Amino acid sequence: MLTSLLLLMSLIACVVLGNDVGVEVQTAGSGPPVTRANRYTSHVTLYIQNSDGTKTPSGWSTRTADGAPQDQPFSFQPGVGLIEGWTEGVLKMNEGERSWLSVPSAKGYGERAMGSPGGAGFYIPANSDLLFDIEILGKEGYDKQDL
Repeated sequence: MLTSLLLLMSLIACVVLGNDVGVEVQTAGSGPPVTRANRYTSHVTLYIQNSDGTKTPSGWSTRTADGAPQDQPFSFQPGVGLIEGWTEGVLKMNEGERSWLSVPSAKGYGERAMGSPGGAGFYIPANSDLLFDIEILGKEGYDKQDL
């Protein structure tokens, strides 16, 4: 119930703020801020944010707890080959942090559908608002203990 309420509050904030990316911290990070200068490893689960405040799994996750066959961190560099909303959101995070990034369609995939409809892999319908459950594990090549 609390999770549904928090998700609804995030959705309302996104609607009120228009095209702003919302960042709702789930677990604070003790590391330095994420920057464009580094590559990072992360655990991510992607959901479609529904207009009624619920979320629908997209079929893409790097966590076994969320349906991945094995934990397999995702590596990225902010601003390189990513949707605008991902970059904007992670640049508001610190290493070690786990947050929900609410990304409006305009800063996601917009009018483009992504993936495969019908259950084979992931699927994101056109004009979907997105919710990324992302944990920044740290800079690529560094041990989490270095945070």
